[in-house]
Amino acid sequence: MILSMAAFAIEDALVKTLSATMSTGLVLVFVGLCGVTVFGILCRIRRIRMLSPVFFGRALVARNLTEVAGTVLIVAAIVSMPLSVASAIMQAAPLVVGFGAVLFFGAVFGWRRWLALAAGFAGVLVIIRPGLDGFQPVSLLALAATICMSGRDLATRAIPREVPSLLIAFYGFCAMAVAGVILVPVLGTGSGSAPDNVLFLVLAACCGLCGYFAITQAMRIGEVAVVTPFRYTRLLFAIALGFLVFGERPDLPMLAGAGLILGSGLYTLHRERHARSRPLSSALKAS
Repeated sequence: MILSMAAFAIEDALVKTLSATMSTGLVLVFVGLCGVTVFGILCRIRRIRMLSPVFFGRALVARNLTEVAGTVLIVAAIVSMPLSVASAIMQAAPLVVGFGAVLFFGAVFGWRRWLALAAGFAGVLVIIRPGLDGFQPVSLLALAATICMSGRDLATRAIPREVPSLLIAFYGFCAMAVAGVILVPVLGTGSGSAPDNVLFLVLAACCGLCGYFAITQAMRIGEVAVVTPFRYTRLLFAIALGFLVFGERPDLPMLAGAGLILGSGLYTLHRERHARSRPLSSALKAS
């Protein structure tokens, strides 16, 4: 999970760097096509039908649509605002997923978890600072991206288990390429004059593929309640890269808001793990 978060943070930094001389739409098209090629080959090796009726399933259609919208918004956010700030806002995704689980899957939260969710969303407001001098409208892009990517995760939960993960990954990178195609007419093709563009493109593709593979392995091999908290290491990598590469200096409100988001997210995961362990402990006592 830590390797995955590092890879995704580096990919974000590379996309932000490339945006200075190249259309981020073209970057997404390149990375998406690389992913389509790799996962397409893996699907062929495993004899998984890529053009399958499952593509038209409601859950998978919803996942692909939210993937496209979320990718467009994430790229717009990291290009338009400090990388560390955008990453801090997007760390609220697990909280949004929890709220969505209550709305769509009938999950039941106790008052402690509701307070934790409220604290996390308060942290988002501290970072965005609506109505104050430090408010930046572009921060709403990161918030919208968080909502879309949370919708993607919720839709993923609803996909039937018989649908192979490789096929979901294949469609996910297809969605990324589509998002790039949407952005090209909006952002243009860029100057493309930087000599390191090709190198950075290849590195971004490698980081995207590495991150996707690592997070899939982490969620399949490890216990979810154990590995999920390590998602928050992405913020640490983003802050470090923002400082070293882009000269970003997070201010006190941003750090305070990020602290609220991280604290509430970790507490929510702790309560979820505790709730899952209670039936087991009750069964042991009964025996």
